[in-house]
Amino acid sequence: MKNTKFTFIVLALASIFSVSAQNKKVRANTTKPNIIYILADDLGIGDLSCYGSDNNKTPIIDNLAKGGIRFTHGYTAPLCGPSRAMILTGRYAFRTGAVNQDMVGQIKPENEVLIPSVLKTAGYTSAMVGKWSQFGLTPKDFGFDDYITFQGSGDYWATEKKKSENYIENGVNKKLDPLTYMPDMMHKHLVDFITTNKDKPFFLYYSMVHVHSLIQRTPDSKPGSDLYADNTAYMDKLVGRLLNTLDDLKLRENTLIVFMGDNGTASIYSERSSIGGKALSGKKGTMLECGSLVPTIANWPGVIEAGKVNDLLIDSSDILPTFADLAGANLPTKNVIDGRSFLPQLMGKKGNSREWIFIELGNKWYVREDKWKLNREGELFDMSNAPFEEKLVLNYADNKEANAAYSRLQTALKTLSPEKGILDNADGSGRHGNKVNKKKDKVED
Repeated sequence: MKNTKFTFIVLALASIFSVSAQNKKVRANTTKPNIIYILADDLGIGDLSCYGSDNNKTPIIDNLAKGGIRFTHGYTAPLCGPSRAMILTGRYAFRTGAVNQDMVGQIKPENEVLIPSVLKTAGYTSAMVGKWSQFGLTPKDFGFDDYITFQGSGDYWATEKKKSENYIENGVNKKLDPLTYMPDMMHKHLVDFITTNKDKPFFLYYSMVHVHSLIQRTPDSKPGSDLYADNTAYMDKLVGRLLNTLDDLKLRENTLIVFMGDNGTASIYSERSSIGGKALSGKKGTMLECGSLVPTIANWPGVIEAGKVNDLLIDSSDILPTFADLAGANLPTKNVIDGRSFLPQLMGKKGNSREWIFIELGNKWYVREDKWKLNREGELFDMSNAPFEEKLVLNYADNKEANAAYSRLQTALKTLSPEKGILDNADGSGRHGNKVNKKKDKVED
């Protein structure tokens, strides 16, 4: 009898604790998750060890991938300005006009709605930390509540580049101390923002300095060290600091982190960004595979299943609708949104997957499936050996599979009709008009 009564008490207590745990889980799930979007500068897939880099070690980002999903088919425009416009608007360049670096600066808040404005309708506060230079006006004009930006690209030390002497913090122009490392100062602002807003849902757009040239020493560099590897390692270290901040504030389990590169590896470093001893096809500013194929990682402990590698087709217009989906925010209605939410796939569900992605720069564009790619000129490429090779198919009409792919992709291009949209008003390269004739070994935008 005593044993029976004891068993009853144990079961009753277990039931109470179970219900309590379920209630805690429900309460946690009713809290809107924080969203952190980390955008590395000029970081191609050959620059991260989790993608197989031969020359760089990125253990913290590797662990971020191991603890979540590493996507193998994440794409964006192959140059920083058009890429960032595509990310922040969820729209293709022929609609926004962001087809080259200069035209990105012509985007106006009365015409385009960016991620922070979308999320604000769902109660999010937002910060922009880092590179903003291609856009005109200020981050605040486009909906960010808080920001700190620098004047150019690859700004690390005030003593190294003229533009690096200045930065802007919430509308105030400031001078960078000669002994201060710009990425560290940007990161401090980031930590302050998270700490201040830890009790409300926030969106953080962390537009990192690394690894844009000029590649300079880091605070950890030693005489004679590989500065490019040093910069990649320091970027990795800053991601680690961010994760530590989230852990210290007990925010990690309520925060989605998405990490991407803004385009492929810069030309002067592309040869070292090999995988398995093999050169990659394409680099920053090109319409080859690795001009646009970038690292894409999503991590959210306890929500996104760890250790996944996913071949889902993503282009960076998908970022805005995915974040809106997660936040419970309505998409803008005045403009066509080209992106498609991949939130279901993050949660391990099937979702509504893309059949193709679209990439545009200057007066060039292409659509790409898993195995095939069709460009504006009507050239069909076999991508079965990408990212190392893309093989031009000369007689696709004689190949049933290739011919079917050509027909599908041609239909996709006709549906988009980019030639009827806003076209490049410069030389067609997508670069700044005053820099298109510079030698390839000069600093890139």
